[in-house]
Amino acid sequence: MVSAAAGLLALALALACLGCLNRHSHWLSHADRDQLVMELRATGWMEVEERDAIFKELHFKTFNQAFGFMSRVALQAEKMNHHPEWFNVYNKVQITLTTHDCGGLSKRDIKMAKFIDKIALSM
Repeated sequence: MVSAAAGLLALALALACLGCLNRHSHWLSHADRDQLVMELRATGWMEVEERDAIFKELHFKTFNQAFGFMSRVALQAEKMNHHPEWFNVYNKVQITLTTHDCGGLSKRDIKMAKFIDKIALSM
């Protein structure tokens, strides 16, 4: 008979393995990463030194416009279950994207960056 503790341990290991599979599905190949980051640089994204992440600073006309932008990004972040690191003062929004589960930049960050650019252009 399996003890309750052994059963919980087996469940935890199974969930951890599912998390690993999920992480691998979001990894970028070196070639894809180089190409996609180059495309994002053209829209103002920068690679973060000492960290596998990308960063962008956006300026809006007013605080309300900046907050509206953040609200739209927040809704998408919830849908994707992928949340940016960000900072807002008045009309300025600073955004850093990285995938903690993967230990760095992933397909999810690229998708979120493209969404952010699309929303910023529409404001």
